[in-house]
Amino acid sequence: MWRNYHKRCRTHVMLSDSRDGMRSMSRAIIFPRGDADLPRNIAPQRSFKLSEVPQVSRSAVIAVVIFLIAHLALLIGLTASEKFVFDEVHYVPAARQMLAPAMSQPMLNPMHPPLAKELIATSIAVFGDSALGWRYPSALFGALAIVAIYLCGLALFSTQAPAIAAAFVAAFNQMLYVQARIAMLDIFALGFGLLAIAAFMHGFRRERPHALFALAGSLFGLAAACKWSGLFPAGVCIVVIAAIRLLQGWRTLFADARPGDWYRPDLWPDFRWYHFALCFVALPVVTYLATFIPLHGLSLPDLIEAQRRIFADNTTTAIAGHTYMSSWPSWPLLARPVWFLFDKTDDDHIAAIVFLGNPLVLWPALPALALVLRDFIVGRRWDAFLIAAFYFGSWLAWALLPRTLGFIYYYLPAATIASLAPVYVLRRDGLPRWLLWAYVGVAAIGFVTMLPISAAFVGTSMQTFNRLMLFQSWI
Repeated sequence: MWRNYHKRCRTHVMLSDSRDGMRSMSRAIIFPRGDADLPRNIAPQRSFKLSEVPQVSRSAVIAVVIFLIAHLALLIGLTASEKFVFDEVHYVPAARQMLAPAMSQPMLNPMHPPLAKELIATSIAVFGDSALGWRYPSALFGALAIVAIYLCGLALFSTQAPAIAAAFVAAFNQMLYVQARIAMLDIFALGFGLLAIAAFMHGFRRERPHALFALAGSLFGLAAACKWSGLFPAGVCIVVIAAIRLLQGWRTLFADARPGDWYRPDLWPDFRWYHFALCFVALPVVTYLATFIPLHGLSLPDLIEAQRRIFADNTTTAIAGHTYMSSWPSWPLLARPVWFLFDKTDDDHIAAIVFLGNPLVLWPALPALALVLRDFIVGRRWDAFLIAAFYFGSWLAWALLPRTLGFIYYYLPAATIASLAPVYVLRRDGLPRWLLWAYVGVAAIGFVTMLPISAAFVGTSMQTFNRLMLFQSWI
């Protein structure tokens, strides 16, 4: 599969394999130094053409329509619970504190960066200190996250239909819906992070990705300024670029190079190390630190102390347990949800908000991700590579942290990216087109079924509640 070049007596020895295994050294083909990088019997890989992406004007119109529909849908019943829901008790008071003429002490919620709380504070200043003021920015960024999935779909699939289908699947995943209707930090990090991933995906196959990579880096800085977990997909980009540059430095080639390969020796010919440093180090750091200026000014000691406090609070292992805590291996299985709200409205009815996810989206996504992983490893497909990289990078990064307290809503970024996997599988050649839209319909049925325990304004009976609780661990 690989051609690895090694210095040997002014020659390069190429080691390649076939589908049946690695060829022996006796079958190696030797190319004298100075020959072209590609063997003569293999055509150069076709460069990616911008014409393969749907027209920008049409895509922009569709993106705006998706945003408006999603935003309006997320606003319905947004203020149904006028009291704090789950962790709003931490973040709304911190946002209120930012609106005071003089910052009181101690600073509330110093364990997270300020940008998401600054956005909530801005909304409170505009709409008032009410449920609408607390939650409106979350609905805004939830709609942006759905648009970002559409943009990712355009980059990966190059056609409108599967990109739109991916946006629907992401919207019908209860995780995004629930998180976009509560004043917590995760949806802000998700919105910025997915837009950054979309920019990176669009730049991945371009000859000059500089502007899109710079945009991605800036957005990653904003995602990290909401919550440090926003750095996980940025780390994926850094690892991807470093791996490709390392292979190019080794002058590595695929034996049977194809246009759809995730690695190409001619990828980003003009993207230098200083471009990399600017896009994925300097710009993220500058945009991240800029969000601290409204609170700390330009005081370097205060900025350093703020980072020290965030690091200490997010890496400590001395955190008490929680009723709804869960560990990262259980999140894809939806083993332990988090109940954000459970209010009895009368003897037989409740208003409930559970962060669970749509089983008809997230369970089928697991075998789809297995096929994606296979296509990346065996077929070397670049679209499968990017889906797998951002899904597993966003999820498995939690396994590296010493923090013992975890919740399933930490799985939100990976779960949203997972929406791309079923679409990737169902658009394969040989499958009827209606199958993809049938799956979108199944996802919609699951969404409607779970809606009574996902939105407080709907409400449900105890009988329906008991029927929806499929496992004891869900209660």
